[in-house]
Parts: sequence; structure tokens; C-alpha cells
Amino acid sequence: MNEFNFHRPDSVAAALAQRRKSSDARFLAGGQSLLGAMKLGLAAPAELIDLGRVRDLASISADATSVRIGAMATHASVAASSDVRSRSPALARLADGIGDPAVRSRGTIGGSLANNDPAACYPAGVLGLGATIETDRRKIAADDFFRGLYETALEPDELIVAVRFPVVQNAGWVKMPQPASRFSLVGVFVSRGGQGVRVAVTGAKACVFRATAFEQALAKDFSVKACEGVKVAPAGMNRDIHATPEYRAHLIGVLAQRAVAQALG
Repeated sequence: MNEFNFHRPDSVAAALAQRRKSSDARFLAGGQSLLGAMKLGLAAPAELIDLGRVRDLASISADATSVRIGAMATHASVAASSDVRSRSPALARLADGIGDPAVRSRGTIGGSLANNDPAACYPAGVLGLGATIETDRRKIAADDFFRGLYETALEPDELIVAVRFPVVQNAGWVKMPQPASRFSLVGVFVSRGGQGVRVAVTGAKACVFRATAFEQALAKDFSVKACEGVKVAPAGMNRDIHATPEYRAHLIGVLAQRAVAQALG
């Protein structure tokens, strides 16, 4: 691991001020991805700005129409939140299935979204629910946020402060986990609400994406049966030691049906 300067600001303003002092600084959230990358020599920032003391970033609040989750809220705190569990149980279920207890106690929603791992779970929940990512300077719709492999709409010095999730009528989340890491070999998030039907898939391609064929079928008939026969082409899907593109394409259909069944209770 490279040598670096370490900073621990206690406010968003202080964190941003510290970031502006260096062109080679990185925000540190839970550290589950960044520290591993640094140990492998894949990242070598000269400055680390730890957000752990910025308590305002860890809050979770809700009203009748939405749930707002601070960027530094851990997976464990999201899973345990009564506001999330009552208004968005599928999202609470997603958070509760990330990694293992050690990962869930340190990993954060903001860190996961900024990293945008192709097999991460949170991007599917954000895109599947049509959430809004709030930063220190703007609000970004989920459809505009995820750009590609580890790529997002964030500027280099932009900080996620919270994510606002709309409360929807129905939602379901099912994934096929990779046994060792618990990342999604494929994961499907389905929702029906004010933005219509949304189906988001993670783990299958370089970046989370919406499965429009399933959305169109479910918009006509929100049922498990409506998913039968809907196909997703394997072209462009990931191939690795765990699964072929054809297997991942098949899993999307299977998991979509299970997610709809879960959404319908």
C-alpha cells in the first residue's frame, strides 16, 4: 500500500474544503472496496478523507412518500431501520443480504454507489426504485447516474450526501449470490409505483441496467405469469469462472419471476 495523508473532517463543508486542496485525494466511506484496491496497488491516492466523523451523513429519515438515506448509513443500519423496513421492505432485504456481518457493519450506501461495482446490490435497488442521488451540489436521477464499468455521473470532487427512495406500491429483490463474496452473480430488483414498472439487473453486465422487455410485459400485467417467455439476449453479458453469458441471461428471467412473486407477497 502506498503512503498517504489521512484526514478526518467532522462536517461536509470541512470534507469538501479538504478535497479542494488536492487533486489526488479520495473520499473514504466504509473502505470495503477502496482499501482493498489500495492494497493491490490498483489505487494510490495521496490523500484520504475519512467521512466517518461526519454524523449528518449517516442519518435515515422518512415521510409518507419517500425514504432518505444518508450516504454514510451502513448496510446494517439500513437493514435494521424501522423506516426502511416499513416503507421499503425490499430495500431492507437487499441491504441485509450484502456480504457478511463484518461487511454490513462497515460498508455504506454512498460508498457502494460511488464505486459502482458491476455486481453490487445497491445499484439495482437505486435504479429499480427510481431513486435520486443527492450530492453536495445537485440531484441526479438514477437513470442518469450509472454510466458503465465503475463509472458514474459524479465529478471527481463531488460527494454523495444522501439517496432518496420513493415509496412504491410493490417491490421485490432476489439475487443469486456468488458464494464466497456474496456479490450478485445476477440480481433483479422489481418495483411498481409512481414511475411505473421498473426492473433493474445487476451482475449480468459491466453496469446495472433496466430490463425493458420485462418492464413492458409487467406494465400490462404485473404477475409472475407475465414474465414467462420473456427473453433477454446474452450478448454483452459477463463471462467469468462463475457463469457464462447464456446462464446469466437465463437467470434474469428466473429471478425476475421470483422478484415479482415476492413483490406481490
